[in-house]
Amino acid sequence: MFGLKPEEVIKAMKRLGITIEEVQAVKVIVDLEDGSKITVDNPTSALIVRSKDQPPVLMIVGEYRVSKPEVPTTTFSEEDVRFVAEQANVSLEEARRALEMTRGDVAAAIVRLTEKQGS
Repeated sequence: MFGLKPEEVIKAMKRLGITIEEVQAVKVIVDLEDGSKITVDNPTSALIVRSKDQPPVLMIVGEYRVSKPEVPTTTFSEEDVRFVAEQANVSLEEARRALEMTRGDVAAAIVRLTEKQGS
């Protein structure tokens, strides 16, 4: 579909039974697993594409920026790291990263890691 105008792509998709809903988005933020964020301010287009028996696909067009997570200022002990690793059944490094992302919140780190395992 490269080289086609967006209107032509939409018409072709409709012929294939794919419905397209345009959304008037002002800002789109994608939270990444490492704590970074992709932000699209004032996207030129935001579409929800639905196809039979498939999950919807969100298509965003626009300039974006990636922001890295803030450096945590909270400290935590190696005992906290070992406790989180043991409770969540993960490596010490994974436990340390989770504690950094949750700013030393032991309970939140355990929840984050155990939810990740369930998906």
